[in-house]
Amino acid sequence: MRILIIGGTRFVGHAMAEAALDSGHDVSLLHRTATDELPAATHLLADRDGDLSVLAGLDFDATIDVCAYVPGQVRSLHEALGDRGGHHLFVSTVSVYQEPDGPGASEDSPLFAPAPEDATEVTNETYGPLKVTCENVATELYPADALAIIRPTYVVGPRDMTARYPWWVLRAARGGNIIAPGPAEAPMQYIDARDLGSWTVRLAEQRVGGTFTAAHPHTTYGALLDETLEAVPSDARLVPVDGDWLVEQGVDGLQLPLWTEGGVEWSLAMATDKAQVAGLTYRPFAETVRDTLAWAEANPDQAVSEQWGMSPEREQELLMAWQTTQA
Repeated sequence: MRILIIGGTRFVGHAMAEAALDSGHDVSLLHRTATDELPAATHLLADRDGDLSVLAGLDFDATIDVCAYVPGQVRSLHEALGDRGGHHLFVSTVSVYQEPDGPGASEDSPLFAPAPEDATEVTNETYGPLKVTCENVATELYPADALAIIRPTYVVGPRDMTARYPWWVLRAARGGNIIAPGPAEAPMQYIDARDLGSWTVRLAEQRVGGTFTAAHPHTTYGALLDETLEAVPSDARLVPVDGDWLVEQGVDGLQLPLWTEGGVEWSLAMATDKAQVAGLTYRPFAETVRDTLAWAEANPDQAVSEQWGMSPEREQELLMAWQTTQA
C-alpha cells in the first residue's frame, strides 16, 4: 500500500511509520523539518498549517493523520488531497469523552460539546472539545466506511518525548524510597506506542471504518507503579502516601506524572472490547518498561523535561514529613 502519514517522525507517528515500513508498505511522511530518521520513507517537507501543494498529484491508499489538533487542519488536509488520500485514519484522544460514571464506558459515551470550528488555541481545557470538532469535520468529509477514528489514552513506550512515563522508569532505576501517591486503586490506562502503531497499520490494510478507544485494558495507578519497579533492576521501594495529604503540600500531576491528584477518573477505565475485536493486541508491560528505560537512559535530552517530575530533594523532604505524620 501507499500510506501517507501526517507527522510520523516523533513518537506515536514514528511508531506507525516503522510499523508500515516493516510491513513492506510505500510510506510517505509529511512533516516540517528534515531528518535522518526513517530513510526508507519518502519525506515530504511542508507545514500542514501552510502550503500543502507538495501533495498535488499524489495518490495514496491510506492516510493516517496523527497530529491534527484544530479543526482547520482536518479541513485543509482534505482540501489538499480530496479523495486521493484513500482510507482515512484520524488519531483523536480519550479526552473527547465526558467523565463517565464508572468503568467500562464505550465509544458511544457522551462527548464534550464541540469547540467552534475556527478555534485555534490548544489548552488543557480546549484540547478535548477541539478534538471533538476535528472528529466531526472528518466525519463530514469522509465516507463512514472509509474513516477510522482512533482515541488513544496515555501513550507510553520508547521515544516518549512527553517525558511523563519516562520520569517514572528513570526514577525507579535511581533506586531508594519513592513516593507512591494515593489512591493506589485509582484507574489507569495506557497503550504502548508500538502496539498502537502496528494496529493502526492493520486497520489501514483492512480498510476498517469506525470509532475505537485505543488502550490496554484498564489497571490501577498503584499497579502501574508496582509493575514498573518489578521490571527495573534497582533497590527502589514504593512508599504509599495519601493523595489528599500530597495535594495539601502543593504536589500536583506535573510533579508526579500521570497521577490524578488524589481523585478517580473513570475516563482512564474505558472499555477496550471493540478495539480488541478489530485486532488490537498488547505486548507484556515489562517489555514496555525495559525498552522505555533503555531509550530514556540513551536519550536524556529527550526523555527528561523540566515540566515533569520532582527533584530528589523535594521528594525526600515530603517522605520525611509524611513519616512524621505516621509516627
